[in-house]
Amino acid sequence: MSMLKEFKEFAMRGNVIDLAVGVVIGGAFGKIVSSLVDQIIMPPIGMLTGGVDFSQMKWVLKPADTTDPAHKIAEVAIGYGTFINTLIQFLIIAFAIFLVVKAINRLTRREEAAPAPPPADVVLLTEIRDLLKARNPK
Repeated sequence: MSMLKEFKEFAMRGNVIDLAVGVVIGGAFGKIVSSLVDQIIMPPIGMLTGGVDFSQMKWVLKPADTTDPAHKIAEVAIGYGTFINTLIQFLIIAFAIFLVVKAINRLTRREEAAPAPPPADVVLLTEIRDLLKARNPK
């Protein structure tokens, strides 16, 4: 079997295509959540905390050296405000995925709760057994 044919079979499996669609939708969902956090959730939180912009919060380890323009040294800082924004985004995404999985599980349980009717051959064999028992009671 040629490698190209094997790759085609692998790439055209349902799971691979489903995964690719999930990754694309997940990337778009991540952008939506980032926008939600940055433009809708964080501004009111910043207003409640006295106008603090979390994305700009940082702990400066070494300030930038701007005295010598020929040898500019960049600032070294830990951006914990950006981390707070990312943490909020993660919590929103995790909660949304939880809700989706919960809904899927509820639908799956409903399908499992309805018992499937027995196959026709099982019904026929059961009727034959019952007729034979009625003929020869023990």
